[in-house]
Amino acid sequence: MTYQIYDEASGTVVPFVPLREGEVSIYHCGLTVQAAPHLGHIRKEVVFDVLRRWLLASGYKVRIVANVTDIDDKILTKSSAAGLQWYELAYAVELQLHRAYQSLGCLPPTYEPRATGHIPEMIDMISRLVDAGHAYAADDGSGDVYFDVKSWPDYGELTHQRLDDMAPAEDSDPRGKRDPRDFALWKGHKSDEPATACWPSPWGSGRPGWHLECSVMAVKYLGESFDIHGGGLDLRFPHHENELAQAKAAGYPFAKYWMHNAFVTMAGEKMSKSLGNGALVTEVTAQYPPRAVRLYLVAPHYRSAIELSGESLGEATAQLARIDSYLARAGVLDDGPVDFAFDDLPVSFTVAMDDDLSTPAAVAVLFDTIRAGHKAMDGGDVNAAEDATKAVRAMLHVLGLDPGDLEWSGVASARSARTGEALDGLMGLVLDQRAAARQAKDWATADAIRDRLNSLGITVDDSPTGARWTL
Repeated sequence: MTYQIYDEASGTVVPFVPLREGEVSIYHCGLTVQAAPHLGHIRKEVVFDVLRRWLLASGYKVRIVANVTDIDDKILTKSSAAGLQWYELAYAVELQLHRAYQSLGCLPPTYEPRATGHIPEMIDMISRLVDAGHAYAADDGSGDVYFDVKSWPDYGELTHQRLDDMAPAEDSDPRGKRDPRDFALWKGHKSDEPATACWPSPWGSGRPGWHLECSVMAVKYLGESFDIHGGGLDLRFPHHENELAQAKAAGYPFAKYWMHNAFVTMAGEKMSKSLGNGALVTEVTAQYPPRAVRLYLVAPHYRSAIELSGESLGEATAQLARIDSYLARAGVLDDGPVDFAFDDLPVSFTVAMDDDLSTPAAVAVLFDTIRAGHKAMDGGDVNAAEDATKAVRAMLHVLGLDPGDLEWSGVASARSARTGEALDGLMGLVLDQRAAARQAKDWATADAIRDRLNSLGITVDDSPTGARWTL
């Protein structure tokens, strides 16, 4: 089955046809590094990580670029309030972003460009737009340059809006604009801004507008046309609408498909820094296992909103315990990276993943396979049990949840390597004693050893291949 992707132009799921055979190019908008990331931000990272893993598993070569917006009005405001240079704040938050997606087992992007590293290319694109009659310098001496939305007949095509029905943003500054809906490509330097936060340009010293940055970096690293552009649903308008308009007006075909994940909500409201209802990734992963947090983000469909609550995270933690209990019983919980083969995946799983990344159905197949694996072990069917375990680990790898994946190796563990080795050795001795008691039909001693281990938080499961323990 060919991968099917939701097409925002038609509002239907359509066959995904990459621009280059065997290769997929993806750009998704990264964080504006003004404050530590919350689960609403990191859901996007997890969604695109699962997409990437699935495309890789399907045999594609994948290039994925995610930018870092490291110059912005809010960065300047917050750094000033904190008594920091703007680049100090930006870099500190960028490091927090890296730790956040690493803590949830995300593969790093192929490249992660910073906006401030691409000022010459941004000036070039603005010049193209000015020369083509789609942008203009404000005549108020501010040094601002704006995109002329009325000059581009297709403005609004991404979100299916007519220009006449659009209202300017509430915080939009009408100063120097021909139309209040025009958006900034270049912002002239202001006297109260740091001298380090501006660059020379034909229109005077200043810095780029937010929308311009992503268009420039996407084109530079993925080409004038590429396969998928995405981000959170809140970026669809005006950010992605503006990106599309300016890129096409500059002569670039730009993205073939657009992909947006829905919000993480609290009490029905979008999680955001401005509302003060953001659950920081560091806080959530301190309370719940990081793999359980990832499972919580992976299990719903990416276009469905997720309500954050202790109950939902607790349920994900219980589901993870069921997964790990099975892996422990199968004797593979502490194995390294899975020897993954596409044919190990159940057909129903691949059908679900090919259907616009239908992770709810895929996760259901995962748990069905776990139940089948337990049944096979209970019945002593070694071959069926091994097949089920291969399938489970293959599915976990695609979903980014396999504990043996290298991405989890840097995540804090409950025990260090040396402690783990010592505990493994001690448990081997204890289980050997229990096995000897069972062989001698000394059931009282065998049960006493198991009960004592249980009281210490160690569970022992008997299987046809021997006893297995989990902490």
